[in-house]
Amino acid sequence: MRIGRFAFDSIAAGRYASLAARGLLGVALVLASVLACGQQATIVLDGNSNGRIFDGLGAASAGASSRLLIDYPEPQRSEILDYLFKPGYGAALQRLKVEIGADVNSTDGSEPSHMRNPADRDATRGYEWWLMEQAHKRNPHIILEILPWGAPSWVGTDSLYTPKMAEYVAEFIKMAKSAHGLQIAYAGAWNEKVFDTAYIEELHRRFKADGIATRIVCCDEYPGEGAGQWAIAGEILKDPELASAIDAIGVHYPKINGKITTTGAARKTGKPLWSSEDQPNGGGGPFVTRQWAVGGRILAHLYNQNYLEGSLTATEIWSPVTSYYDNLAAPNSGLMYANTPWSGNYEVQGTIWATAHTTQFAQPGWQYLDTSSGYLPEKGSYVALRSLDKKNWSVVLETIDSTHPQSVSFHLTGGLATSTIHIWETNDSRTFEHVADVTPNDSAFQYTFDPNSLYSLTTTTGQSKGTAQPDPAAPFPFPYADNFEHTALGRAPRYLADQDGAFEVHPCDGRSGKCLEQVIVSKPIPWGPLPDPFTLAGDDKRADYTIAVDVHFIAAAPATVMGRIDSADVFRDGNARWPSGYVLRLKPDGGWELLCTQFKKPVVTLASGTANLDPKKWHRLALRFKGNLIVAMLDAAPLTSVEDATHTHGMFALGSEWDHIQFDDLSVTP
Repeated sequence: MRIGRFAFDSIAAGRYASLAARGLLGVALVLASVLACGQQATIVLDGNSNGRIFDGLGAASAGASSRLLIDYPEPQRSEILDYLFKPGYGAALQRLKVEIGADVNSTDGSEPSHMRNPADRDATRGYEWWLMEQAHKRNPHIILEILPWGAPSWVGTDSLYTPKMAEYVAEFIKMAKSAHGLQIAYAGAWNEKVFDTAYIEELHRRFKADGIATRIVCCDEYPGEGAGQWAIAGEILKDPELASAIDAIGVHYPKINGKITTTGAARKTGKPLWSSEDQPNGGGGPFVTRQWAVGGRILAHLYNQNYLEGSLTATEIWSPVTSYYDNLAAPNSGLMYANTPWSGNYEVQGTIWATAHTTQFAQPGWQYLDTSSGYLPEKGSYVALRSLDKKNWSVVLETIDSTHPQSVSFHLTGGLATSTIHIWETNDSRTFEHVADVTPNDSAFQYTFDPNSLYSLTTTTGQSKGTAQPDPAAPFPFPYADNFEHTALGRAPRYLADQDGAFEVHPCDGRSGKCLEQVIVSKPIPWGPLPDPFTLAGDDKRADYTIAVDVHFIAAAPATVMGRIDSADVFRDGNARWPSGYVLRLKPDGGWELLCTQFKKPVVTLASGTANLDPKKWHRLALRFKGNLIVAMLDAAPLTSVEDATHTHGMFALGSEWDHIQFDDLSVTP
């Protein structure tokens, strides 16, 4: 995941020349005849046409983007999962990529590691295992992928390209199979980092030695990285050993300045070419998945364009669901929106139905028909696909930028089925509706397409539009309290979203019961910024409240309580140790400080001092906000009272440094 840099542009001109240059002469000739006929277009659907194999549409659950989904109550949680993964219901995702967690921030938080040291093995931490199981339960044919963003420090110094990292990845795959019955189809090297051919070959050797059938996709690079995101293709053409190690080439956000960037070298490799991370914004902010009028329309363009212009046979959207707080990086990235588990509310967005127009009508393994795919005369595009036995076929056609209806004549040849054709439509007034059935006459039929619409034409059946409805939205519960007694040991409490490190429930030290403990003692190898560990929750609009928590020092690390956090997007300031808000830190020796933090601005110390405390005992630390008044308290006695107007509202958090510390009896009250 990368924030910003390349903005979404309209479809580039010169399509005829582009198609002819790519060798798709049949498409170019069809386009030429269409342009000569005004608004009357003729499309020949030829079952004998050559084309690449369709590898499916999917999404990447990474960067803690799915964190809050597991906290949803039933039945809403299952409803969300159905809209994402259930065939013939919603997006019907055909691929799911997940992050191999490493207890380090990778966009919207840190995901737990399965192997925190060489002897550690835990296939139950976090929620990606669960998400893969739920996706596989709904679609046993779903293609599962994995990709690391960071890694524990034991795999290397500052790089993931080590033999120990190959072991780390291999163990994840073996644990997926042994503990969860999941087959990981593909694994990547390192998210958006310049590739290392020696490591790719090492990873391939490790898989072979361990009897792992997982294939390697390389190299998930962002535009502008190293020699360019397609540079691996040139290396593949020069190095037979590397070519045998890599099964697919994946790049992130391949659309730059309105054009797909696939190179001739990439096509020459013969490897499947994928957009292994993409978005309706084309790689630049803001994220726009929440509205059909924006996100859905752009995605309808994107899915077709990725193949027509880029020969890309798979597209994976970051992310499947916005299940992270709005004041984190890249808000609104998901195909769905579900980040208030306490309310049960969620949004089925236009991007769900833009995706369904492909996934409910064509399956991985189908073949694109190149001479039957192209562009309409009055703006718009279409791709045709068929099952390998030619018994079924589908056309996905969009008229997003057109302003007039377009009448198209279709002629079926090459053994394609001539049975009834079912037509589905989405636009501003219709959402994934079955609008017509057409019976071909002498292997031909005609249909008039509305402007600003997305269509699927198909001989298949079984499509449907999900009907589940969410509960109304509601703000974060207030007052709020958690004594952690109802959370399983080794797990994260509901609603708390770790932003670095790992905050898990463990037996209390120095008192009975369960407590929240930060357990990561060595800084992991990061992908991006590396703030001090903290875990976040709350209402970003709440102004006046008191956050209080019991703290217990296990090591030399301080206890940190934070409030009025108006932004936790640490990517806005890669050097920030804390989010943007007020930070109260208490050390075991009694030293304390109250800080005001803002991204890209110096940290301001509002007050500091030394308290008389016994570091072996539990203590209650609190921050109180009312208007511009901020009061810091220790064991119910004020440490300081100051006035500051920098932050007027925001969420709360608990934190520390990279060492053990425990918290208990968290409360947020008026």
